[in-house]
Order: sequence, then C-alpha cells, then structure tokens
Amino acid sequence: MPPRPFIVEPQANEPLRGILLIVAAFCTFAMLDTTAKYLVQNYPTAQVVWARYVGHVVLAAAILLPLHGRGLLVSHRPGLQVLRSLFLFAATCTNFAALQFLQLAQTSSIQFSTPLIVAVLAIPLLGEHIGPRRWAAIFIGFAGVLIVIRPGLGLVHWAAGLSLLTALSGAFYQITTRKLAGVDRAVTTQFYSAVIGAIAVTPLVPFFWQTPDLTGILLMVLLGALGGFGHWMLILAHRLAPAPILAPFLYIQLLPMILLGYLVFGDFPDEWTLVGAGVVVFSGLYLFYRERRVKAVRPPVLPPD
Repeated sequence: MPPRPFIVEPQANEPLRGILLIVAAFCTFAMLDTTAKYLVQNYPTAQVVWARYVGHVVLAAAILLPLHGRGLLVSHRPGLQVLRSLFLFAATCTNFAALQFLQLAQTSSIQFSTPLIVAVLAIPLLGEHIGPRRWAAIFIGFAGVLIVIRPGLGLVHWAAGLSLLTALSGAFYQITTRKLAGVDRAVTTQFYSAVIGAIAVTPLVPFFWQTPDLTGILLMVLLGALGGFGHWMLILAHRLAPAPILAPFLYIQLLPMILLGYLVFGDFPDEWTLVGAGVVVFSGLYLFYRERRVKAVRPPVLPPD
C-alpha cells in the first residue's frame, strides 16, 4: 500500500490545486536537499540537521500558534507522535549524511523505495494483504534499487547504505503516520515533527558547532524555511485532494533533483542510475495503481449487528 505522508481528510474537492501544491512541495524538498548537500560539505551534519529543525520550529510556531494556540500541542497519542517524529528525525540525519558523498539523483532514487518498504511492513504492522502482482512490483522495485547501488562492484559509495536507512526510517515514519490517521489534527502532527527533531539534535550541537560565515547563516535559515514551507504545502495539498490522487506525484521530485544536481554541483547521473530510478518509479506507480484497483473492488465493511 502506498505511503500517505500526511493523513488529512480533504476539506475541499479541488484536485488540480492539490496536485499543484504537492508538486510545489516536492520541488521545495529538492531545493532543501540541494541546500543541505552544499552545507554538509562545509559544516558538521549535526549542525545542518539542527538548522533544518530549528528553522522549521520557528516558522511553524509563527504561523500555527496564533491560529491554534496551546491546543496545537494537544495529542491523543503523544507517545506515538514522539515515535513518528523520531523516525522522521532519523531519516533526516541519514539523508543529510548520505548527501556528503552521493549525488542528489542517487539519494532520491534509492529513497523512492520507501513505498515498497511500506507495502512490506504494512503486512505485519497493519494487517494488510498483498497480492502476487503487488509482490512482483515490490521485487522489481528493489531490483531497481540494486541497479542504482550496484553492490559489490565498487561503483557507488558506501553511503548508499545511509540512503537505504533513510528509506527504512521513512517507511516506519509513514506507518506511524497512518496509525495517527483520524487521531490528531495534521497541524498538531507536523508541529510535533519539528519540535521533537529540534529537541533531539540540540544537545549534540555544542560538540560539533562550527561558526558559519554569512553565506552559511543565510543558507541555514533558508534550509529551515524550505523544510517548514514544504511541509505546510503538503498539509494544504491533502486538504484539497485525497491522498491516492496525490501520492504518485512523489516521483516528480527526481526531475528537480537531477536539474539542481547538475546546475549546482555539476553532477549528472550515469545511465545505470537513470535506469534503476526508472525501474523504481515504475514499480512504485504500479503499486499505487493496484492499490486503487483493489480498493475499488473491495466490498464495503458492514458494521456489526
């Protein structure tokens, strides 16, 4: 079953606006990764992660607290909120660490395996069933990841393993997000994500702090703003259109990743990375398609007498 990054029941039926917002969000996340990749070449990863989360907290507090007040922190499942936020924090740390060594297109291609991992984890954790066609799509998708990584050939840096950990952490993040569906408001869930990440990384910063120059300061501020605005656009998008319509647009992020990687770092993925990315994208899109077909033919569940 495909991931639903932000579980929000749509409050309006405006799918076109929702699609435009989700595309803008993923383009924003591409710019976030580009900024992070530039910063981790010059500053410790922990400091860059700290800038990303603190900036997100400041922006979210400025926008959301005047609208929701202290109720923003009221959760019916605070423990699950913390766990979900820690999974996202782990994904951020491993992703930023991998960006020191890998191209943007490589990290994103490997992380596109997240929906495949979610589909597998949904069996024991959510009690879902996967038919043979979706199993085939999952195996093909993981074959695409192997094409990108090419283990044993020495062609891709060991940091590809960090991107795999990012995908795994992201999958658990998606699973816990689903478990929070209908429990807490989306704005509460997202605010927890920012706050818990900032709390987790701040105690580590004094051990790694490197005073940034003006460019570094501006880029760190930009990093936090990109994270905050990207998540805000995701929330708005899911208010305008159902998740199954929006989910396939995840893969459009590969295009700005390739473009920004080339313009900023002079990187262009080799043919095998492109082939592997294509295989992963195809399998993920097929999973989305099969999930919608299965839901369309699944009989409704009647309430007990």
